[in-house]
Amino acid sequence: MTTEAQKGSGGDVSRDRGHLALPCDPMASPMPWGKYRSHVPLVLDDRTWPDQQFTKAPRWASVDLRDGNQALIDPMDPERKLALFQTLVDVGFKEIEVGFPSASQTDFDFQRLIIDEGLIPDDVEIQVLTQCRPELIERTYESLAGAHRACVHFYNSVSELQRRVVFGLDRAGIVDIAVKAAELCKKYEPDLTDHGTILRYEYSPESFTGTEPDFAVEICEAVMDVIEPTLENPLILNLPATVEMYSPNVYADVIEWFCRTIKDRDAIILSLHPHNDRGTAVAAAELAVLAGADRIEGTLFGNGERTGNVDVVTLALNLFSQGIDPALDFSDIEKVRRVAEYATRLPVHPRHPYAGDLVYTAFSGSHQDAIKKGMAAIGRNYDEWEVPYLPIDPKHTGRTYEAIIQVNSQSGKGGVAYVMDTDHGLDLPRRLQVEFSKRVQEITEASGTVIGSGQMRDVFEEMYLPEDAGLRLMTSEVSTGKGRTVVTAQLLVDGQHRTVTGEGNGPIDALVAALKADLGILLEVKDYSEHALTEGSGASAVAYVEAAGPDGTTWWGVGRDSSILDASLNAIVSAANRARTG
Repeated sequence: MTTEAQKGSGGDVSRDRGHLALPCDPMASPMPWGKYRSHVPLVLDDRTWPDQQFTKAPRWASVDLRDGNQALIDPMDPERKLALFQTLVDVGFKEIEVGFPSASQTDFDFQRLIIDEGLIPDDVEIQVLTQCRPELIERTYESLAGAHRACVHFYNSVSELQRRVVFGLDRAGIVDIAVKAAELCKKYEPDLTDHGTILRYEYSPESFTGTEPDFAVEICEAVMDVIEPTLENPLILNLPATVEMYSPNVYADVIEWFCRTIKDRDAIILSLHPHNDRGTAVAAAELAVLAGADRIEGTLFGNGERTGNVDVVTLALNLFSQGIDPALDFSDIEKVRRVAEYATRLPVHPRHPYAGDLVYTAFSGSHQDAIKKGMAAIGRNYDEWEVPYLPIDPKHTGRTYEAIIQVNSQSGKGGVAYVMDTDHGLDLPRRLQVEFSKRVQEITEASGTVIGSGQMRDVFEEMYLPEDAGLRLMTSEVSTGKGRTVVTAQLLVDGQHRTVTGEGNGPIDALVAALKADLGILLEVKDYSEHALTEGSGASAVAYVEAAGPDGTTWWGVGRDSSILDASLNAIVSAANRARTG
């Protein structure tokens, strides 16, 4: 992007801070960038939004059932729509746009269903959309009969481009459309309020981001003159980024300017409806709230036309990750995702923030090692979450730790150790982690994919605890006296029974001596560790032994038994087996 300071008088600038500049002739480029222009409708030199901080969540409004639905290849049937509506209620949305009843019989029928069947909680306001056309406004009011709380959301396109190429109207003509619609809304208002409906209005100057800011204020104030909002009964002014044309900072500047300029600011709720054409809807929404907006309309996981609406899940959990109440409940994100995928027939991407299958999963060896150490350091009863690479505790969104680390060919010992510890209770010594992870990497490189937890356990058993081992410990007897320990062990050696006896400083030393004297297996124990494997009356233990041969080659052995002594002796036999087979 060329800044004003970089623009010259037409001469070539060959380098900019060491980088090759774009060619001056836009048509000489493979990408004809000269056919586009930046959208900066105003410059707010005294902007204040960069100094603001989030302290609470904005008001949330879901448009999944209207905006999200009309963007689907296969629009929701009543069953799917009802399932999604109930999920939105469960999550905690208090404002839900349920459809476009004047334009769709299906939407009209669904709206009547949830009203007539009493499916709308008293504290939930349903919102319905209508264009500024008399017959559509009349039909909209018919659809709301009997609703407890309702919001009539009327809109018309106001951008310079649409005025010129779609409507062929000047500013006054576009204002007249909005004002007449507001007057009709007021005319039909008693049809609802006289029967107990708590009613309010929302007006959207559609294509706000393509509209001159001063004209947006003009048309909104004209609507306000008809609706006559008050502090007690405010009007929602919704400013749609129907097409995301501004960079997030420009969007924030325009929103702050609008907040300063619009009359009777206390009598309006300033709402945002960001789309994601530039891929920056989340950033734009966050900055615009800092700039003064009160409310955000969006959808679960960003479903919507073109590149989608702003993603309310991401916005809410971004606040949560900063220690701010998101005012929406995503403690069971898996359930919310399942319903959204069922209703929309669209998958949530595996890398989708907070909700994707892989967003808490590390494959990189260094990441896995850091996560493993972080999880060990923080413990279970922590006061403040701090684990490398994990911005939130997955359990707070209903996710388990099982998927945090998956092992593939890019993984290292940390990932292998984490899975073996978390899933199988085996806290492998560091050098055993190194040895075992090499075998796991061989398997993942050959398969080209991840190795599952169960398969990893099977590989471990095959390496260190094979059922068909040539050397097996059947029973042992241990006696001590005069500072020395004697071990007599009953072994199966390649299917043949053997009794071996050895003496040493302890049981392990004694068994090593027995293997040397009776079988000619020469080992020197370099490292030993043990830990309980399970708790309770049937507790078992596991022991790890690192043993070296005469030439310095080392083998790890693993033993598992209800007795820590027998687990230790089995670990020696395991190492001896591996020494025998090379």
